[in-house]
Amino acid sequence: MVARRIAQVLPQLTRAHRRMADHVLAHPLQVATQPIDELAASIGVSVATANRFARALGFEGYATFRAELVRGFEPLLAPVQELRDNLAQPGTVAEVFMAVLDESQRNIGATRRSLDHAACEEAVRRVLAARTTAIVGFGASAWLAGLLHHGLESYCPDVRLLAGPAGVSQAARALARRGPEDLLVAVAFPRYLNDTVTLAREARSRGVQVLAITDRPSSPLAPLADVVLYAQTGTRYRPNCETGALALVEALSSAVALRAPGAYQTAGKVVDSVAPWLHGGPGRQAQVSPTPSTKRSR
Repeated sequence: MVARRIAQVLPQLTRAHRRMADHVLAHPLQVATQPIDELAASIGVSVATANRFARALGFEGYATFRAELVRGFEPLLAPVQELRDNLAQPGTVAEVFMAVLDESQRNIGATRRSLDHAACEEAVRRVLAARTTAIVGFGASAWLAGLLHHGLESYCPDVRLLAGPAGVSQAARALARRGPEDLLVAVAFPRYLNDTVTLAREARSRGVQVLAITDRPSSPLAPLADVVLYAQTGTRYRPNCETGALALVEALSSAVALRAPGAYQTAGKVVDSVAPWLHGGPGRQAQVSPTPSTKRSR
């Protein structure tokens, strides 16, 4: 909308206003977060010129111009605005600690209350029934995808993390070999990365089952998935509070472990395999135990 208005009035704009138009078109997200004085200073014009620029585009003033620019970017800009508001009301470090811990508790509670029990059962069933399970998550969701991979790999026949060093192209090649007997677990939270959404869409087009772990029904992953598990991620300080998502990943991993055939025997094998590598484990005891000293005879 803003870009269209700029294109319509560009021939009539003054030199200063054209400079502002170029800046807005090149940096729309940055401008959407800036009060009028910051924008004016960054371009080197007066506040009055910035206001006249907004009116030249047909807006009542800078506030309505900025509101229109923000439209459609709300999920991206909300954390920035939250942080700006928090900086305007500074607290002690201890108060921030307490507030974030309270947020984590609220998010876990909200995630628990919103659980769809049928979706949980279906998610576990599909994970255990799948010929192969591929897990994808990029950006801030990559570590959650990695944690889920760690939780599932002992109980599923073939689990792979697709967020490898080669990036999305490697994941796309891996998906090309999968079909209806396979499962893709896609993890994405605001701000949603296109790579994860694109891979989920590609998987669906190939008939691959899709399990989404995300935050809300309006997430771009939700309509692409056969099953969706939701975690609440609201926070005042960062784009997401991952505590609820972490708890959901832990819950899914635990439920799969509980329902997996031979879960007890598998757990025993895992213990046997890792024991030599644990501090104080039986396989390392001989190496770390001190050698008894012998007294020299006089």
